Amino acid sequence: MSDQKSFPLNAWYVAAWSHEVGPREPLARTICNKKLVLWRKSDRSVAALEDACWHRLLPLSMGWLEGDEIVCRYHGLVFNGDGQCTRMPSQDKLNKSACVRTFPVEERYRYVWVWPGEPELADPGLIPDMHWNDDPDWAGDGETMFAACDYRLFFDNLMDLTHESFVHATSIGNQHVAETPMETKRDGRTVTSTRWMFDIDAPPFWRAQLGKPGNVDRWQIIRFEAPCTIVLDVGVALAVTGAADGDRSKGVNGRVLNSITPETDTSCMYFWSLMRKYHLRDQSLTTQLREANARIFVEDQVVVEAQQKSILENPELAIRNLNIDAGLTWARRIIDDMIAAEQSV
Repeated sequence: MSDQKSFPLNAWYVAAWSHEVGPREPLARTICNKKLVLWRKSDRSVAALEDACWHRLLPLSMGWLEGDEIVCRYHGLVFNGDGQCTRMPSQDKLNKSACVRTFPVEERYRYVWVWPGEPELADPGLIPDMHWNDDPDWAGDGETMFAACDYRLFFDNLMDLTHESFVHATSIGNQHVAETPMETKRDGRTVTSTRWMFDIDAPPFWRAQLGKPGNVDRWQIIRFEAPCTIVLDVGVALAVTGAADGDRSKGVNGRVLNSITPETDTSCMYFWSLMRKYHLRDQSLTTQLREANARIFVEDQVVVEAQQKSILENPELAIRNLNIDAGLTWARRIIDDMIAAEQSV
């Protein structure tokens, strides 16, 4: 399976959290089957190079940083953030061809984004909106999960939340999720699926967040933006208090931000955060919610990794769709269209 069949290259992918990229040690990451090394320069900008020295292809990430430059561990060649070799200890005259490929980088929403495709197409305006991550009107935190599966399996998981009734029955799920249909719409590179559950029992997680007795109106608004990002608008409010009409003041509202970056055809990095619009200064609640959400996502990881293993073991079997799969079907179609457009050039 080639990388062109699995993911588009002309897109922004999250490579790391901003705090992971520093000026002291290089960071190695794999994105779309491409090995990269990242570091932060003195002006706070981030450099991203192909992780292979021009000389003998040793990973540059095994080296070290000197100022704004990276030194190869093998023979001491030095490269700047533009990928150009600036020093060859064994000779006075530099070989002008001694350079390493660079990748466009943007830093936004507490993430470092990398464009692995054609540099001239790297439009920062195509970075998905995840402003909740650094919006002062929202609070929360997140983590990174490294998973042994095709990144698209996580999109399938997130676009069809009926699995909450079964995979997460003790936390965020109950029978109402699986029993309530969704409305799905596509608009260009985005797909939005909406589910409202009226006058129902709140599942354990949301009951604890609401802190009040009584039935609730619950919403799940899932927005996919190709090729790698899903934002979940989720929450509950006391039943019949106007949440569906826009008044969520009698409830609690959150955003689950998800960006899944393919490493290889069968591995990915899952960057997520759980943001909330209530109790903004409560750091203990932030920690509690991050840890609780991490446990929930591990339940998902167990499922999708087992699914990936089964797919590889049963190549003659096909994955089939149900009515609940409308959102993920559209999402995959958009990704496929992006891949096909690149292959046609």
